[in-house]
Amino acid sequence: MKQKLLAIALTICASSANAQITKVDEVKKSLEASNKDTVAWIHSGLLAIGTNGGFLHNWAAGGELGSLLINGIFNGRLDRLMHGAVWSNTLDMTYGLTYNYSSGFVPRKTDDRIDFTSKYGTRLTSSKNMFFTALFNFKSQLTKGYDYSLPNWDSMSTSAFMSPAFFTGAIGMEYRKGSDITIFLSPVAARTITADKFYTLAKPEGMFGVPYGKTSVFQVGAYFSGRYTLNITKNMVYKTRLDLYSNYLAKDTKDSTGAVIKKDNPGNINILFDNLFSWKLSKIFNITVGTTIMYDNNIPYSNTYTDATGNVVEKNEPGKGLGWVQWKQVATFGLGFKF
Repeated sequence: MKQKLLAIALTICASSANAQITKVDEVKKSLEASNKDTVAWIHSGLLAIGTNGGFLHNWAAGGELGSLLINGIFNGRLDRLMHGAVWSNTLDMTYGLTYNYSSGFVPRKTDDRIDFTSKYGTRLTSSKNMFFTALFNFKSQLTKGYDYSLPNWDSMSTSAFMSPAFFTGAIGMEYRKGSDITIFLSPVAARTITADKFYTLAKPEGMFGVPYGKTSVFQVGAYFSGRYTLNITKNMVYKTRLDLYSNYLAKDTKDSTGAVIKKDNPGNINILFDNLFSWKLSKIFNITVGTTIMYDNNIPYSNTYTDATGNVVEKNEPGKGLGWVQWKQVATFGLGFKF
């Protein structure tokens, strides 16, 4: 009798769980084409961890005698649907390290990023796809960064956690086509950039847009953010994102004599263009390819540096032709978890 009751209870629980899963799947499916008026939590995400190692001995073609590369990518989304309102949250994180024999296996960073966005929107009665939305975005990194092209790179870091950090708050209109297409536009968006004085004292024009000797700067401008997710197949997903920001308060930076040391104006639009392709090969193996392109007038590029003797030396960098454009490309083959 007890075994029968247990079997019945398990059947009821399984049916309930299956119904809940089916309900969530139905909501997700409906959101791909429209904004369903319902109450539910919707989540999706990708975690990819990959490694690449090499070993050489008496190798005629030459190369790094020993190397190990480890990188990880996390892309997650959590949405709360509340009839005519949507609270959406996205988190993008990347981190990578390389260990090489030629550098004594001292870890060198290849990737580091934190990018969190939270939005709350209320649907307009005149259109089911238009929302009045408030947005908050935070960008920074986890650990210190260095310019490894310099001979004494470990003597001074070029960035760190919260240096820089970007805080953006905006109110505007958002077009949402289900859960996979969002277009947000705000004519008035406030942004604060923070950095430690250790970095802003390093250059007469300051760093990251923060003035010389200061720890923060306040900006007001226009903000655009568009995201698109394409489910190519059940196991192949492509995600892209474009963020644009124009600072209305941008102006030339001058030294104490009035000479211009950095040119700037509202037309110098900050650009973030993200692309991520994921292919799930099996339950645990995954291929992930990502490209990020950024432009920020407050982060200039120079192909030279001054050595300890005062001589100007040219960096031996393969990507110097890109100029001020920031470019990052990663490819990961390894463990992959989709949820």
